[in-house]
Amino acid sequence: MIQCLKKLFLKEVEEEVDSMKKFLIVGLGNIGAEYDNTRHNIGFKILDFFADEESVTFETNKLGATATYKFKGRTFVFLKPSTYMNLSGKAVKYWMMKEKIPLGNILVITDDLNLPFGTIRVKGKGSDGGHNGLKDIQGQLGTTNYPRFRFGVGAEFSKGRQVDYVLGKWNEEESSKMKERLEKAKEVIKSFGTAGLNNTMNSFNNT
Repeated sequence: MIQCLKKLFLKEVEEEVDSMKKFLIVGLGNIGAEYDNTRHNIGFKILDFFADEESVTFETNKLGATATYKFKGRTFVFLKPSTYMNLSGKAVKYWMMKEKIPLGNILVITDDLNLPFGTIRVKGKGSDGGHNGLKDIQGQLGTTNYPRFRFGVGAEFSKGRQVDYVLGKWNEEESSKMKERLEKAKEVIKSFGTAGLNNTMNSFNNT
């Protein structure tokens, strides 16, 4: 009896340790060809770039497309929700529970109108800032205390044209600078899993 309890305890400890080495990286966006290469889909774009660079393949699964990447003893589960932006939280909650990933090991990648193009801002918590994807995640998880990676898309639009802007394609100047920014975003994700949130914020914010 004692041996059985000991084995059970050790198994639980091992599972807890393993869960601390697993990360859920969520790229927010909308599914459908009409949304490809739009500012609002930067989360999808960053994960697609990372996957292409590392020869990782996404598979269609429940509530989203997922891929797994292993690096320095860590397991990164990439998620592109198929729920559309405004219902992103449902997919995040499902995969967080399925993979037994703690809240602090989730990183949500999203566009941010309040930051100049390509600016990186990683935070451990915060408001939704009017972003519907973050708002739904907050509602589903019941907290704002989850890490997020905001990628600046600028605010070069006239009054009343915000929706057209975020659902619009990248302009020529932005496209010319995109590869370097995507490479930097890839470094941010790796750092989050290996160096931790605080070190990642110190190393990459506003770069």
